[in-house]
Amino acid sequence: MPYQAVLETLVRSVAGAEAAMLLDVEGEAVVEAGVRDYRHRLIAAYQGIGLATAQKTADRYDVGDIAYILCRYAWGHVLIRPLKDGYYLMVALSLGANVGQGLHRSADAQQKLNAAL
Repeated sequence: MPYQAVLETLVRSVAGAEAAMLLDVEGEAVVEAGVRDYRHRLIAAYQGIGLATAQKTADRYDVGDIAYILCRYAWGHVLIRPLKDGYYLMVALSLGANVGQGLHRSADAQQKLNAAL
């Protein structure tokens, strides 16, 4: 399944999802779905820095792999899932979004994206 189709399916299948992005190790957007907004790209890049730091800390203390990071803000939620080779998935969710559905559907997308990378 192509990356674009995975992201579009993810955005359509989660109530309140605004955008989904596949980003590379440098935080550059590779593929986007949903609302294309420079703020989403900026937020995703900064979240990637947080993910990389959390992964280094997890490795240092041998606590296992990070499955996802979920951040809540006044305007909504950001869900980050690490992928292989330093890539990662970002999902922007509105404040009233179904976060549980986002976690479940993004896990499926994570598997499909890892298989395609």
